[in-house]
Amino acid sequence: MLRMIRPFPSLRSVGRDAARRCRHTGWTNDLIENMDKKATWDRFYAENSKGTFKNFEWFFGFHAIKDCILPLLQTVSTTDAPLHVLDIGCGTSALGPCIYRHSECAVKVTCADISPVAVQLMQEHAENMPVQPCNPTSTLVFQELDCIELVRHFGPKSLALIVDKGTTDALVRSKKGQGKAGQIIRQCLKVLRPSGNLLQFSDEDPDARLLWLEKESRGSEVAAEVGVHEIGEIRGVTYFCYQISPRMPQH
Repeated sequence: MLRMIRPFPSLRSVGRDAARRCRHTGWTNDLIENMDKKATWDRFYAENSKGTFKNFEWFFGFHAIKDCILPLLQTVSTTDAPLHVLDIGCGTSALGPCIYRHSECAVKVTCADISPVAVQLMQEHAENMPVQPCNPTSTLVFQELDCIELVRHFGPKSLALIVDKGTTDALVRSKKGQGKAGQIIRQCLKVLRPSGNLLQFSDEDPDARLLWLEKESRGSEVAAEVGVHEIGEIRGVTYFCYQISPRMPQH
């Protein structure tokens, strides 16, 4: 039976909320259509930096998905060495700092974004209001980088977990971002360790997203397994966690 693929209201509504937060509703359409461009996010976060700092969350905050992330880290942790966790397109989300704060196993959390404005805001906020980690050997860093160039910044098979909350959605729904979104999938598979995972959080229907993920994964040098489970309904929108994992070679 065919399932109707519903439209994507939540990212557009987030775009409007973002524009309202910047007090420039006139550039809502520009924001939505150009979410693949660095200049768009520099402008957004520059506007967002006026006044008291406040984390901006796409879709939902950490507590809605902590049960997807923390148990997974526990299953991957086999030594005392910190697990490297990467939040791609972090913006000013508290997701990375919350993983750092709540993970019982040692982690090195890298919050990465293409916008130097967002990275600087997060660094300043972390310095002004330090977060204490659950594990004293955990570390938290903020880094400016383009997520289509992960192999330039991280070694092959070095990351235990990559989290993507809204970044891929922003790219695939902008005018020219879908190609970049596919590049990110292939880059992630190269830098994930064999037991690692890429978690994409999205409101996109599995009928559409799974086909796209399988297609993009086939273009990677590293074979992948793709799965999904439903997170639940938040403010009237159903969200999903898409899990992409390097496929272990068969002997």
